Amino acid sequence: MNDPIIDQVIKAQNFSGQKLPSKEYDNCTFVNCDLSNSDMSVVTFLECRFENCNFGTTMMKETSFQEVIFIECKMLGLDFSNCNDFMFSVEFNTCNLEYASFSGFILKNTTFNNCILKEIDFTSANLTGSIFNECDLLNAVFDNTILEKVDFSTADNFTIDPEFNKLKKAKFKKSNLLGLLSKYDLDVK
Repeated sequence: MNDPIIDQVIKAQNFSGQKLPSKEYDNCTFVNCDLSNSDMSVVTFLECRFENCNFGTTMMKETSFQEVIFIECKMLGLDFSNCNDFMFSVEFNTCNLEYASFSGFILKNTTFNNCILKEIDFTSANLTGSIFNECDLLNAVFDNTILEKVDFSTADNFTIDPEFNKLKKAKFKKSNLLGLLSKYDLDVK
């Protein structure tokens, strides 16, 4: 890798359709950037922030995200399962991650705050200790997913089959327990 880019604020840049150089970005902030259709493969982001950025169909093969925060980002259809899982640590705040995939990925202790997670794929992912705070999980796929100690107490619209997922010590509120029983077609009043 070339010399790292350190402590930079990158505003309103259009990276759409471009390959980002295989560099390390350390403590950088990206604001209002368009990263759609870009190639961020083999790029490392350490302690970075992305605010109001568009990541639509961005390629992220072996991309490293370590202590990265995403705020109000559009991240439709991203495939995080190709990222580098070494020290992977992210937080999502008010992001749209519809149709994204974390299939087979390790996401321990990840926080999702007020995010749209419709039709997201968590098949065979490890979400141990993660938090879904005020998130919409409509049609999210949980299959063979490790959900131990996950907090779903303020999440909505999820369907999780306890027979095919590990839920030990996961947190739910009484009103959203139906998401665990949907396959039984019960009429609960």
